[in-house]
Amino acid sequence: MSLPLFALFLAAFAFGTAEFVIAGVLPEVAGGLNVTIPVAGYLVSGYAVGIAIGGPLLAVTTKKISRKALIIALGAVFTLGQVLCALAPNFELLMAARVIVSVAHGTYFGIAAIVAVGLVPRDKRGFAVALILSGLTVSNILGVPGGTAIGNALGWRATFWAVGALGLLATLIIAIALPRTAGAAATSGSFRREFRALGRQQIITSLIIVMLVMIGQYSLFTYIAPLLRDVTGLDVNMVPWVLLLYGVGSTIGVFIGGRLADWKLMPSLIAILGLQVVAFTALYLVSPYPIAMAITVVLWGGVNFAFGSPVQTRILAWAADAPNLASSLIPSGFNVGIAIGAVLGAAAIENGLGYRALPLIGTVALILAVAVAIYSHLREQRSNATPPGLTGAVAAQ
Repeated sequence: MSLPLFALFLAAFAFGTAEFVIAGVLPEVAGGLNVTIPVAGYLVSGYAVGIAIGGPLLAVTTKKISRKALIIALGAVFTLGQVLCALAPNFELLMAARVIVSVAHGTYFGIAAIVAVGLVPRDKRGFAVALILSGLTVSNILGVPGGTAIGNALGWRATFWAVGALGLLATLIIAIALPRTAGAAATSGSFRREFRALGRQQIITSLIIVMLVMIGQYSLFTYIAPLLRDVTGLDVNMVPWVLLLYGVGSTIGVFIGGRLADWKLMPSLIAILGLQVVAFTALYLVSPYPIAMAITVVLWGGVNFAFGSPVQTRILAWAADAPNLASSLIPSGFNVGIAIGAVLGAAAIENGLGYRALPLIGTVALILAVAVAIYSHLREQRSNATPPGLTGAVAAQ
């Protein structure tokens, strides 16, 4: 792994930790700011809204700025945002600081993917996208537990100071190691071209797939802890270990997906989505059996995150001539799907279906995703369409 790619990964790790670590210190934040835990939970939803809405808007308005300069600026905003979080005297200012960071987050993951694929040969682009995505999965394995431990030992404000220091380190490495011309092609073209590129069916269907996968995943994952306790019968102390294994499986899945994207993109994507259907159905069937459930959760994590590299590689390929808006909509699609999935899961529980029924939402959502992927692939083959730019060789597989 080259130093520029490592720096981009480290920044992704910092952003991922900033998004997810709040869950580990939420009770302490609520107590420290004199709000209830449900109110403090809005810090999670506020972050998601900032990614979904603010990220694409900032990406479009900054499209003419050097990619290196923009990434450094986003790193600076991230670092300053963590300082503001650490110093926030009340809930409102903490929320404002989190939203500022989330807008930078949404923009970063789109831009970083564009820059990363430009740093490697054409046949390694899936791996480059996987590396950026792995920043999120590794943040769940290392960043969230580490940040939570720091918060438990030194107070929740220390968690934000530590995450800010991590962001500052990544920004400094990027400033030193990232080539000045990295991602330069993304600054050309007009705003009209950015919006016109969104009309390509490959981009539309890929974003639909992203949302469907996240709906399936988070209708279950949001409530995975009570399912493991109440349905599987695991001791409360065993739940974090199962989730840790899920994170390990997810990280492995990201890199497998990256390799598959560099091999046969669309056949691999369709196969991965099909395996997710199997995984969700298996979770429903084995949920009362602890050992089988633990093994299936690990495999589920792997296939869940294996889809990310192929679908993002496809979007970047078909938006190669106007990548900024399309790439920034990828994290938006993820977060919209997450929000819908959590609501669907809650509705299922409130209507008496119980935790065990939640994997079936994933089964239905992923069957739809498979259908969309097959339709899009067949339509692309019939039209003999080719992606713009040199990335066409990747997407045409």
